[in-house]
Order: sequence, then structure tokens, then C-alpha cells
Amino acid sequence: MENREEKKECCQRTKERSDKEYKDLIHRLNRIEGQVRGIKRMLETDAYCTDILVQVSAVNAALNSFNKVLLANHIRTCVADDIRAGKDETVDELVLTLQKLMK
Repeated sequence: MENREEKKECCQRTKERSDKEYKDLIHRLNRIEGQVRGIKRMLETDAYCTDILVQVSAVNAALNSFNKVLLANHIRTCVADDIRAGKDETVDELVLTLQKLMK
């Protein structure tokens, strides 16, 4: 598990997450990573196309689920806090984010 104290220099904003939220998101990503490795093994062992496609669909569903959890947490914390603080531009940012997710 990566060190939570390390901050990427490229990131302009950060968000502190509870240990529970962090562990849940990392757990989800680890499962997805394992699924992707499984798909790679299927390809390497000449698995049948539709079997691979079904697994890719499962990864897509897992990523969508990850996005839903992350988005819900974002709205409950970052967005709600910013609105309470009078930062109405956060709503515009949320709308743009939702538009990108719905492509």
C-alpha cells in the first residue's frame, strides 16, 4: 500500500480521506487491478473472445461502481463544504465533471 503522506507535486488540490474511505477505495482498485491482470492472462492463453469480453464488461462495471462511490463522497464532503463556504463555482465544476463522466 502506498504511503498516504506522500503528495504528488503535480496535484494542485488534495483531499484528506478517512481511513475507512481510503481503504474502501484502495480495496476496489486492487480488485479492479486483479481483474485487468486476469484479462491479460486470458489473452495470453488464447481464451475465447466472448469470455474476455464478459470480463472486460465486469471491469467496466467495477470502475463505474468506483466512480459512483468516489462521486458520492465528493458531493457529501468537498461540494457540500464549498457550498456552505459560499464557493458557488464548485457547482459549475461538479456539472463539468458529471458531463465528462457521462460521455
